[in-house]
Amino acid sequence: MSTISIPFNSELEDFINQQIKLGNADSKAELVRRAVRMLKEEEEMNELMKSYSEYKKGEVLSGDLKILVDEFSN
Repeated sequence: MSTISIPFNSELEDFINQQIKLGNADSKAELVRRAVRMLKEEEEMNELMKSYSEYKKGEVLSGDLKILVDEFSN
């Protein structure tokens, strides 16, 4: 695990401290890790929704998976 030092403006720092006081996290690090995990999950959901939208529009690939991978790898 690595450590990252991130400067926050006073508004965000106040929000972080408020969340800890409310019991929504035990520490600043835990709160930031949770926020990053939530962002990661949101990005993954956006990718799934994009894929589903493309599927509904008929924008899908078909054929031999190995050939498709080879074509996109070059």
